[in-house]
Amino acid sequence: MTEADDRKPRSDEARYDPEITSEFAIPKGLDVPKTGGEPETTSEFQVPQGLLTPQPPAGEPEGSAFSTPRTYDPQGGLAAFTPATGVPLVSLVKDAPWQDRMRTMLRMSVADRPAPEPVQHEEESGPAVPRVLDLTLRIGELLLAGGEGAEDVEAAMFAVCRSYGLDRCEPNVTFTLLSISHQPSLVEDPVTASRTVRRRGTDYTRLAAVFRLVDDLTDPETHVSLEEAYRRLAEIRRNRHPYPGWALTLASGLLAGAASILVGGDLIVFVAAAVGAMLGDRLAWLCAGRGLPEFYQFTVAAMPPAAIGVAFALAHVDVKASAVITGGLFALLPGRALVAGVQDGLTGFYITASARLLEVLYFFVGIVAGVLLVLYFGVKVGGKLNPEAALHISPRPLIQIAASMLLSLTFAVLLQQERSTVLWVTLNGGVAWSVYGAMRDVADISPVASTAVAAGLVGLFGQLLSRYRFASALPYTTAAIGPLLPGSATYFGLLNMAQNNVDKGLVSLANAASLAMAIAIGVNLGSEVFRLFLRVGSPGKRRAAKRTRGF
Repeated sequence: MTEADDRKPRSDEARYDPEITSEFAIPKGLDVPKTGGEPETTSEFQVPQGLLTPQPPAGEPEGSAFSTPRTYDPQGGLAAFTPATGVPLVSLVKDAPWQDRMRTMLRMSVADRPAPEPVQHEEESGPAVPRVLDLTLRIGELLLAGGEGAEDVEAAMFAVCRSYGLDRCEPNVTFTLLSISHQPSLVEDPVTASRTVRRRGTDYTRLAAVFRLVDDLTDPETHVSLEEAYRRLAEIRRNRHPYPGWALTLASGLLAGAASILVGGDLIVFVAAAVGAMLGDRLAWLCAGRGLPEFYQFTVAAMPPAAIGVAFALAHVDVKASAVITGGLFALLPGRALVAGVQDGLTGFYITASARLLEVLYFFVGIVAGVLLVLYFGVKVGGKLNPEAALHISPRPLIQIAASMLLSLTFAVLLQQERSTVLWVTLNGGVAWSVYGAMRDVADISPVASTAVAAGLVGLFGQLLSRYRFASALPYTTAAIGPLLPGSATYFGLLNMAQNNVDKGLVSLANAASLAMAIAIGVNLGSEVFRLFLRVGSPGKRRAAKRTRGF
């Protein structure tokens, strides 16, 4: 047989020859079923023969992700399913202040936030993300260093970012650290920046200027470029304080003198308390110039008023030495930090609130150390200071109202407030003391309850004035609570402890702490009541965190 014969096609019988066929050949006599398009080697995804396949519902393709499950009963379905009308859209009132609009969005999750508003300040090439984040952090730093609450700082930072088109931003504020993160989309890397607050100061004029800058940035009719915003921010940082150093020292003395009148002092007590407070203020400035921490500054500033009161007691001068010491304490009590700390705790910023309250505790311990040191030596050398003098404060309505207004005015000067706000905060402080005196002396209501109601009115009127002037509420509330600060309860608690009456001293200090908490909660509650019921330029609903029910 030739080689050509080997290449000829073989017969059908030859295909079944075991010597020449492949192992994949079909054995002779086996019927092969028709698969209708499937290959001879069946796919593992093919439905086995004899198994019935469920039919998809009408109107949906087979295997659709949107088809209703076969086991779902629409009559007994759970309420967790999204309703047919969809999730209600959250809308914001356009003419509401930017504080309320930004706070409303910060209190909801990113998925629930409404669509971004029309961008007013976006450049043709798009916003420079790192520069916008840097500007936002610098603005937040000034607000946090000026004593603004953590939630208001986050609202301002969020407003600045949205004004330049960065709506997917998440600010985060703690006691000393500010950070912000921007993620353009879910598939792009986020950009994060942070800044640390090293120094703090009380300059409400600068705080008001920063609020005006944020208000201009969020105004749809005002176009403020990044360069213009940076220029205005630099001017705010370079601005000098509105009051010179000698005016601050004089205001500290007048504040102490007015506080001594509130607790029953006369003209001699007024002068003595003013001199002691001014000496303490100058000593504190000297310590600050030498780089000593604020703890020691408060300790040194508390000594001169206490020393003058002890000197009166040793000289057997017929004056109320306790009123001199109490007036000096009023100028040192950290009411601003206390209100901000409680406000942060009530709004859910517990880390920042804990840090602020710990700062208040350190300042208070510094004051206690300074006063106790002087009182201890005064008692040892024979000073006759009477802790029961607190029970014999005769009400003098007109004089005390005038003193409370003077105290609020001088407190506003110490806080470096704008001159246009000093009159309003003075009137607010007079109203607060009038309400407190009427409830305590006329209606014979508990001092804690009277303080809380008066502080609530301070917060209510402060929020009202800040909304109509588009500014922060701090300049209208902080100085107005000055007459309500628990200076006398603090002093008499320290005096009892210096005289080894520890139980009575602790009771008096606990009373002072209760009054301080009543002030802080009252101010915050007054602000919230304004937002809830008066609704002057506020959105309809403000979402907040749900109650945890103890979990």
